[in-house]
Formats: sequence, C-alpha cells, structure tokens
Amino acid sequence: MTAAISFNHLLRLSDDIGLFEHALGSIPRREYGYCVDDVARGLVVLSREPSPPLELVRLLERYLIFVLAAQAPDGTIVNRRDTEGRWLDNPEVGDCWGRALWGLGTAAALAPTSRLRAMARDGFQASAARRSPWPRAMTFAALGAGEMLLAHPDDTAARALLTDAVTAIGPIGDDPAWPWPEPTLRYANAAVPEALILAGMCLPDSAALADGLRLLAWLLHVETRGGTLSPTPVDGRRPRGDRRPGFDQQPIEAAAIADACARAHAATGRNRWLTGLGRAHGWFLGENDNGTPLIDVATGGCHDGLEPEGCNANQGAESTLALLSTAQHARRLLASRTP
Repeated sequence: MTAAISFNHLLRLSDDIGLFEHALGSIPRREYGYCVDDVARGLVVLSREPSPPLELVRLLERYLIFVLAAQAPDGTIVNRRDTEGRWLDNPEVGDCWGRALWGLGTAAALAPTSRLRAMARDGFQASAARRSPWPRAMTFAALGAGEMLLAHPDDTAARALLTDAVTAIGPIGDDPAWPWPEPTLRYANAAVPEALILAGMCLPDSAALADGLRLLAWLLHVETRGGTLSPTPVDGRRPRGDRRPGFDQQPIEAAAIADACARAHAATGRNRWLTGLGRAHGWFLGENDNGTPLIDVATGGCHDGLEPEGCNANQGAESTLALLSTAQHARRLLASRTP
C-alpha cells in the first residue's frame, strides 16, 4: 500500500507570501512566519510532481519568488521572514543557503514551465559561487547541483559546487562499524550518501558513488530495527551507548532515507534500495517503533515527530513535506510492484 498524495495541508499552510513553518494541530501558526528552509523544501516537492494542476504551479511560483527574494546580491541567503514581508535575520551560507540551492537546482531541472525553470536557474547561478564552511550546508547544496547537472551536464557552476561538496563531506572511515564521516549521526543523515551518489552519477566520480552506496547501506543497517525503520532521533546517535529505539524521531529522517534510496536505485537499478524506500514509506504509515501512523488522512498533513507512546499532534511544514516527498517516490517506484 502507498499513501495517497494530498496537497490539501500544504495549501492550508501557504498564503500569498510563502509557507508557514509551524502549526498548532493542523492550524497554521502565523506568528512564527516563514523560513527559506521549508519553502525551499516545498520547491523541491512541487518541482517533482508530474503534471501538476494550475493551483500547484502557482504555488510553486510563489515559493520560487520567496527563495529568490531571500537572496542577497552576493548570493548569501536570509532565512526568516514575518507575515508583513520583512526579513528578520542576516544573509548567510548555512543550511538555508544549501537548501535554497537544492530547491533552485531542482526547480531549474524539473519545474513545469520553461519560464519557471529559467528563473530558478538564474537564481541557482547567483548563489552557486558561494561556499559554506559547514559540511551539511554543502551537502544540501550538492543535491541541487546534482539535479542541475542531470538536466544541464555542461553547467560549470553546478559541477564546481558538487565537486567541492564531495571534499567538504570528507572521506568516509575505514572502520566498518562506523564509516560515517562525522562523529555522530545528526539530522537529514541520508542526504550525505545521496550527495555522494549524485557526484558519482554526474561528475562522474566512481569513488564517490561507491562511498555513497556504502554509507547508505550502513545507514539502513544502523537505522533498521526488527525489519522497520528506526531513524536517528533529535538528540543524534553515537557509535555506542545509545538507547534503542531513540525518540523524538523526525519525518525529515525518513524522507532523507527515501530520497537516497530512490537515488541509489536510479544509479544502480538494484531492487535492494527499493526495500529501504519501502521502510521509509512504511514509517509514515505506522510501521515504526511504536506502531503509530504519522500521516493524517483527514488533513493530508503529517505529525511532527514519533514519541515513545504516540506522536506529536502538530502538523508543520517540514513534516508534511517529508511525507509528500516520500509518497512521491513510493508512487513512482513502489506502487506497481507486486507483493
């Protein structure tokens, strides 16, 4: 079974400016405003949607305009905005910069009209010359650079950015028990192997591809418990001594697994990666550490986290987009599979 894809809650969380970050239950919390982190994620999801209706095309354009408005002249990104349209912080090259490039690169490759693709590509070029000192920000940027190269193999800015992102991620370890290039698992972990797999596909870089596939296989092993996905919780996961399972588990972790497994399947054609995608999809449906569905079929939203005895009642933007992204992969790759 695959989750039905409903954009109702995403539309509920959106207004004429952007996408509200937080919700109380399913009601948008306007007082917290918007952030590029989530609007860029929305741009990725809407760009991936095949043959979107006009309502979603207009929403995609609104998100794209939001991200472009967040760009400073030097390509850095301002993250937070209030409901009056005022930007609230300083431009930077942190995660919001990386996610902006992810969204812009994906829209440049996949948006449904040539005008939107051209707007996104111009925006991508404006920020792609920057570099971040933070490996995870470079990882998110690499996802956009990879999408750009899949559509435009001669794009030199995207190629340079993806090459530098592989260096920023760093070499994977020799210890088979902990090959991860960081001392802890943190957040959106599977984005790291996905970026390496994209580098392997696009540069091409056979060593990066092998490293990415190895890291993803290891991550799936570490984050599987009793045949179901048991993602790294908010507090992270260390090489030893952590209690299993860990809570609060976040939908972004399952979505990152789904993204990486779909990418690994595209790179190799091997069905083993569809098993990982199926576990990530199943996590939202209740195949998780306490058997609680995260999807709210009445609203089309997703609960904000898996707790020891249930789930967070709120349905914010990050969680709902994680559900939609994972359901898109499942619809494309799992729906036609026979049991």
